[in-house]
Amino acid sequence: MNWKNLRKIFLYAILIVFSLLLPLFPVTPYFIHVCIMILMYVIATSSLRTIYISGQVSVGHAAFMGIGAYTSAVLSLRIGWTPWITMLVGPLAAMVIGVLSGYLFCRLRAIYFSMITFFFGIGVWSVIRMLVSVTGGQSGLVGFPRLRIIHMPGLMEINFATSKIPYYYLFLVLTFITLLALYRFEHSRTGMNWMAIAQSPLVASSIGISETKFRVLAFAVGCFFVGLAGSAYANYSGVLSPGSFGLLPSIYLVIYMLLGGVSSFAGPIIGVIVLVAIPELFRALKEFTPFIFGGIMILVIFLMPQGLAGLSQTVKSLLSRFF
Repeated sequence: MNWKNLRKIFLYAILIVFSLLLPLFPVTPYFIHVCIMILMYVIATSSLRTIYISGQVSVGHAAFMGIGAYTSAVLSLRIGWTPWITMLVGPLAAMVIGVLSGYLFCRLRAIYFSMITFFFGIGVWSVIRMLVSVTGGQSGLVGFPRLRIIHMPGLMEINFATSKIPYYYLFLVLTFITLLALYRFEHSRTGMNWMAIAQSPLVASSIGISETKFRVLAFAVGCFFVGLAGSAYANYSGVLSPGSFGLLPSIYLVIYMLLGGVSSFAGPIIGVIVLVAIPELFRALKEFTPFIFGGIMILVIFLMPQGLAGLSQTVKSLLSRFF
């Protein structure tokens, strides 16, 4: 094992330990809330990158987050299922719809795929608004059962109702599982096929790689994990509204991915941490978030073509010009 790999393992170990110990520091509930939002968007953006490495860019990805969220909430409210079950059913529903729609969408390429996912996102948003008796419509959905108390005899009692910290650890576990699964997918034979299709669909087809099959698979995997993020978010927030899963959230996911750097697995993670934290640090300027993101995008395009994940390499190249 070379020094570069050891350094990566060491950095990842520090990050994991820091994430586990974070709530033990004197932090405010709002800070924990921001951390939970970062973890949620890390799941969603990393799942979007899985679709991207197969050669497609989904511009309606937040719609599948909404499908997972509303499926979980509606099953808890209307049928009375426990949130622990609905949190699993939500992403499965998003994946099933992803597979069904993927067989239609993934036959299109490049801008046409992005356009159809864009209109699909608008369609899901419209359906949520129209089904007032089920989803609450524009007023939103409230009052559905959420996670409460977990009794661990002889050990401890975890109360989700009185603190955000249990939710933080829940999202941390879900994020770890998501990143591990997506990393394994990307570095497997399936991931190699995705990248081959992205490089040249014709060449990939000539050696027996089914373009439609593997792109549908990438789309289904991405939909499952973004549905998981939405399902967990529903249980955390307790309130759902169509605007949380509309066009703007989908565009933000694309921005997080692109500015973080799509060539690196860590790119979306870095993009989310930086771009979600900046509006929170300057809350007085939060309404100008699109303009701030636009300015950051211009800087990244001209100074960091590999995204924020390639910042160290960019700094090294700049320093080498002067020293």
